[in-house]
Amino acid sequence: MPTRRQLANAIRALSMDAVQRANSGHPGMPMGMADIAEVLWRGFLKHNPGNPTWFDRDRFILSNGHGSMLLYSVLHLTGYPLSIEDIKQFRQLGSHTAGHPEHDPKLGIETTTGPLGQGLANAVGFALAEKHLGATFNRPGFTLIDHHTYVFCGDGCLMEGISHEAASLAGTLGLGKLICFYDDNGISIDGHVQGWFTDDTPKRFEAYGWQVIRGVDGLDAEAVTRAIRRARRETGKPTMICCKTIIGYGAPDKQGTEAAHGAALGPEEVAKARQVLDWPYPPFEIPAEIGSAWNARARGKRLEAKWNRLCKEYREAYPALADEFERRRANRLPDGWPALVHETLASVQANGTAVATRQSSQAALNVFGPHLPELIGGSADLTGSNNTWRKDSKGITRNDASGNYVWYGVREFGMSAALNGLSLHGGLIPYGGTFLTFSDYARNAVRMACLMRVPSIFVWSHDSIFLGEDGPTHQPIEHLATLRLIPNMTLWRPCDAVESHAAWADAIERRSGPTALILTRQALPHQPRSPEQLANVRRGGYTLIESNGAPELVLIATGSEVALIVEAAKALGARGRRVRVVSMASTEVFDAQPADYRASVLPLGVPRVAVEAGVRDYWCRYVGNHDRVVGIDTFGASAPAKDLFKHFGFTTEHVVSVAEAALGAVGSALPQ
Repeated sequence: MPTRRQLANAIRALSMDAVQRANSGHPGMPMGMADIAEVLWRGFLKHNPGNPTWFDRDRFILSNGHGSMLLYSVLHLTGYPLSIEDIKQFRQLGSHTAGHPEHDPKLGIETTTGPLGQGLANAVGFALAEKHLGATFNRPGFTLIDHHTYVFCGDGCLMEGISHEAASLAGTLGLGKLICFYDDNGISIDGHVQGWFTDDTPKRFEAYGWQVIRGVDGLDAEAVTRAIRRARRETGKPTMICCKTIIGYGAPDKQGTEAAHGAALGPEEVAKARQVLDWPYPPFEIPAEIGSAWNARARGKRLEAKWNRLCKEYREAYPALADEFERRRANRLPDGWPALVHETLASVQANGTAVATRQSSQAALNVFGPHLPELIGGSADLTGSNNTWRKDSKGITRNDASGNYVWYGVREFGMSAALNGLSLHGGLIPYGGTFLTFSDYARNAVRMACLMRVPSIFVWSHDSIFLGEDGPTHQPIEHLATLRLIPNMTLWRPCDAVESHAAWADAIERRSGPTALILTRQALPHQPRSPEQLANVRRGGYTLIESNGAPELVLIATGSEVALIVEAAKALGARGRRVRVVSMASTEVFDAQPADYRASVLPLGVPRVAVEAGVRDYWCRYVGNHDRVVGIDTFGASAPAKDLFKHFGFTTEHVVSVAEAALGAVGSALPQ
C-alpha cells in the first residue's frame, strides 16, 4: 500500500512533467499543496468521477488557478474523463488542459480562476447557493442538499481587493460549509511577499467572522486531516485553514523561491526532484498501485447511489417539492412560460404609460418573479435606485437562507463574482444590480461570466448623462460600447416598458452567457406598436415607425434616445422626407437574426443615422462613419437633464440636421 506522501508525489510528478513538456506553466503551487489535495480528495471530497455533474457533489474551486496542474492531476488520478494524453497536451492548442481552465463540469472543473481572488468570490456564490437550496428543499429526515465548497487560494488571491468583499460577505451570511485552504508559502512572482504583504491574515479573517485554523503544516497529512475535521464541525461560520507550505516542494534548488512559481523547472531540476521525492518512474507514468489507491470511481458511485435512494424516498414523501427540484436541476422553465411572456407583453403594450425603465424592470420582476422561485436577486446597496426588489422578495440572512434576495452591500465586484458562482452551482437564476458607471468595478467578473458563458444577469441603472446633477462620475459614456465588445455578452437597453419586459424574458431564457439590462432613471414615453412590431421586439431590433413609402433614411436609437428619433422622424416627415425609425434594444440579439430579417429592417443602400448617449465608435458598424452618429465622446457634466440634452446635442433639431446631412451625402460610406 503506497504511503500518503507517495500518493501526493503523484501530483508533484505529473505537474512538473506537464509543465516541463509544455515549457510553460506553474509547477510551484501544485508541488507545495499536493499533500493537502491528497487529504481532501481522497479523504473528504464527496464526488463521483463517473458522473461529474452529480448535483449534491462537493464543489472544489481553485482560486489560485495558475496551479491548474494540481487540478488536472487529481482529476486524472481519481478517474475523471481526463486522460494522460490530455495531461501531456497541457497548454497546447485545442487541448482540455488549458493554462487557466475556467469551467468544464463534464471534466470536473467547477471554476478555476485565472484572475486571482475571483475563485474565492465565486465560492461564496457556490456556498450561498447550497445554503439557500438546502433551506428551500431539505425537510426533517431528508437532507437532500448537503455539500461543502472547498477553495484553494494563495497570497495573490488575498492581496486582491475582491478577497475582502467576498470574505466579508461570507462571514456576514454565516456560510458554514465554505472551507478555504490558504497556501501560505510566502512567495509570489516578485519574490518573498514580506516586502509587500504583511497583513495578519488570520486576524483579518477572524474579523470577518470566519473560523480560522492557524499554523497548519501543509506538508503533514495528519495535521491537514485534523484541520478539515475541525472545519467541518463548524457549521455557523466559514473556515480559513492557514497552511504553511513550501512552493515547489521537492525541487531541491528552486523550492521555496520565486524560481519555482511560474516557469518550468528545467530538465536537471526535474531529475533532481525525482531523486528527492523517490519517484523513479518515467515522465507521465503512474504505477498501478498508486493509480488504484487514487481511483475514486467506485466510492463515488456508492455515494451517488445512496443519494439517489434518498431522492426516491423524498419523492414519495414530498412529490410536489421533488418535481420542483427536478425542474430546477434540469434548468427547465415552468410550464406555461412562453404563454406568460406572450400575455405579459400584450398586456403591457395595451396598458403602457410613461415610466422609467428601472421601474418597468421592477414591474417585469413582479410579473415573472412569482413564477420563478429560482430567480434570486440582489443589489450592491442600491436596491431602491436599481428597483431590484420585487413584491415577493425576501432577504437572505445568516439565520434564514430561504429568501430570494441578497443584500450585497457596496461590493460590486464581489457581488458580480458571487452571481457567477450562484449560476455555476445550478438550480438558480441570479441577478444583481448597481449603477452602470459602477460596472467598471465589476468588469473582470463580468468578463469571466462572458468567457465561461455563465447566464448571470447584471442589472445596471442610471444609464447615461441624463441622470443629471450627479455629474460625470456617475454618468456612463463609454460603458455601453465596451460592454457590447465583450464576446458572449448580450446587452439590452430598452426604450419603454414593453422592451423592458422583453429584455427580462430574454435574460431569463438565455443559458449561453450573461445578460446586461441597461435602465434609465428618467421616465420614457410608451411607444405604440402593431402586433407584428410587438412580436419583433424580442428580435433585438425592429422597425418601430415605418416611412410613408420606401424609406430614404433610417434613424436608429436605443433606450431613452428612441423617443428623440421618433420626434426627429416626425419633423423630417413634415419636410417630405421618408424616414424609418428603428429601435435597436439589443444589437447582439439583432445581429443573430437571419440575414433577410436584418436587411428588412436596415435595407442596404439606404443612409442611416444612429443616436445614443454614449461614445460614437461602436455605431459606425451600422451607419458608416462618425458623422452619422449623434453621441457623446466627452465626459458629461453636472446639470439638470433638460440642460444636458441641449448642451450635448440630444435635441430634435440637431438630429434633424445630422439626418439632412446624411441625405445630402447619399452613396458615401454606406454600410453594406
